[in-house]
Amino acid sequence: MEPVSKDAGGLTSVPGLLHRNAQRFGTKPAYREKEFGIWQSWTWAETREEIRSLALGLLNLGAGPGDFIAIIGSNRPHLYWSMVASQMVGAIPVPVYQDSAAEEMAYVLDHCGARFVIAEDQEQVDKVIDVQEGLTNFEHMIYLDPRGMRKYDHSRLHDFAHVQEQGRAARDELSPELDRRIAGIGYDDTCVMLYTSGTTGKPKGVVLSNRNIIETSKNSSEFDHLGPGEEVLAYLPMAWVGDFIFSIGQAYWSGFCVNCPESAETMMTDLREIGPTYYFAPPRVFEGQLTTVMIRMEDAGKLKRWLFKTFMEHARKVGPMILDGKPVSAGDRLKYKLGDLCIYGPLKNTLGLSRVRVGYTAGEAIGPEIFDFYRSLGINLKQLYGQTEASVFITQQPDGEVRSDTVGVPSPGVEVKIAESGEVFYRGPGVFVEYYKNADSTASTKDAEGWVATGDAGFFEPDTGHLRIIDRAKDVGKMADGSLFAPKYVENKLKFFPNILEAVVFGNGRETCTAFINIDLNAVGNWAERNNIAYSSYQELAGHPQVLDTIQSHVEEVNRSVAEDEMLSGCQIHRFLILHKELDADDGEMTRTRKVRRKIIEEKFHDLITALYDGSDRIATRTEVTYEDGRKGYISATLDIRDAKVMPATTARVAAE
Repeated sequence: MEPVSKDAGGLTSVPGLLHRNAQRFGTKPAYREKEFGIWQSWTWAETREEIRSLALGLLNLGAGPGDFIAIIGSNRPHLYWSMVASQMVGAIPVPVYQDSAAEEMAYVLDHCGARFVIAEDQEQVDKVIDVQEGLTNFEHMIYLDPRGMRKYDHSRLHDFAHVQEQGRAARDELSPELDRRIAGIGYDDTCVMLYTSGTTGKPKGVVLSNRNIIETSKNSSEFDHLGPGEEVLAYLPMAWVGDFIFSIGQAYWSGFCVNCPESAETMMTDLREIGPTYYFAPPRVFEGQLTTVMIRMEDAGKLKRWLFKTFMEHARKVGPMILDGKPVSAGDRLKYKLGDLCIYGPLKNTLGLSRVRVGYTAGEAIGPEIFDFYRSLGINLKQLYGQTEASVFITQQPDGEVRSDTVGVPSPGVEVKIAESGEVFYRGPGVFVEYYKNADSTASTKDAEGWVATGDAGFFEPDTGHLRIIDRAKDVGKMADGSLFAPKYVENKLKFFPNILEAVVFGNGRETCTAFINIDLNAVGNWAERNNIAYSSYQELAGHPQVLDTIQSHVEEVNRSVAEDEMLSGCQIHRFLILHKELDADDGEMTRTRKVRRKIIEEKFHDLITALYDGSDRIATRTEVTYEDGRKGYISATLDIRDAKVMPATTARVAAE
């Protein structure tokens, strides 16, 4: 084993950081949770006590070194504590996506061989019970919420609070063993195992060590000057590597407070009440917030709409420059201050982003227009580029060097190189140990020198040294005429429009590009209500002629923008259709982190793609869907296909100049 990094201060595990924080920040809040409309709070000292009690309870149940403990549920302090308690006893926490179907859960639980499951509530318990016969190593399940659990067989089922009580009762007997196990945790021992979202196949178990998590948390915290005074809102899936780094790694390294919302429905209200100083959201969250803003402005009076339009035009012109400390005229500053008083300030408060000092987005490329909108308000939103296999951070944007079309410079301690093929490679302290039980995939992803293949195509800008990601390397291709095909670039431009929730662009090896569009039911439904247009379903609204007209205008506006990019002007959309259903993870069309599974979509909707390219004006189709209760069914629809105007690239550039 390598010697412990001096920079880590000899703190070689998350339980070690917990002990330090309980001593250094003992009375400061470590966790808050909103329950029944009231914020509950635990200090670092109280958190250590809660976690130790659970760890003693796990020892009492027989949890041992090397055991896998699956944790299933939404963001709850007790479930975060479960991860640290698992580490204390020498076990390996495996957070699982809470919205996974029982079969998806069964794969993860069986693959890692989980002996224990800690579940949030009856819904998650029922999923595990449904598949437990196929789990060879499963022994005990602990549940957090006792509602509905009274008549269940409790021979292998335990109340979370009761496990803690039993741990406290056996404190004198078990504490020496627990302390021995905590002291024995090594820097290169496994900290957590996180499963990839599985865009191209079965999820892979990514093994991350204490060194990976702590070194990465230290470096990234120092990069953005994170300290114990930060407030974060933990609302993204606990099974996602970003949440683990922000809500466990950085929180324990820096000693800041993790706030858990009451529910997904109250998230925006809870966000406003907390007013986080450090905030992360994937592009879809920022897109959703912007859609909400635009819907509200459509409902506003003429004066408000005029004020919003006038001041937002000014904000786009000077807001990012003011944020980066660049010179701006006194008149422009004065007008911006007035805009802040009337528009930007109230809007940031409505969004819950008034106090954000550092904001990040990642996971997918964000549309430049969406990114610039938030920065124009004075929100220090930045981009990072990362992967589960990197413990998140590969590149980050330093303050004052933020742009919408790059993902920044290599994170501290990380090296990045571009292969001749254009694929991005990296190595650094956060590079994963291995894919669990998958030596072949490990060897094909990480070479003997520690370089990891990202699967993304990109390049470094020669003048700034910033990295630009074009698309997934496997998705980047060539049109029939040899021009570059990069679907995500066009899809992100389409998703800037509030009416468009999702887009999938096709065109690799073909003469033209085409697209599937998902409308945003909230935005388009709001428009329908304002115009007294009745509809009974998503499908009916998606097929309305006026909706098709609106989406066509958006597609043609995107074509004008794409035509201005010399390298990608061939990616203009010639024909499109609005899908009769929303793309859904339950139907296998997206991952649990809402990434499009292109291959599955191409196979499932091959008849629609054929119609886009054979000149058809309409296409009848029948599609299998999964209902919320897991039942399968079919929906049938006849879809209209529209042609969109495209612009010659040279004309667009002349017009732009």
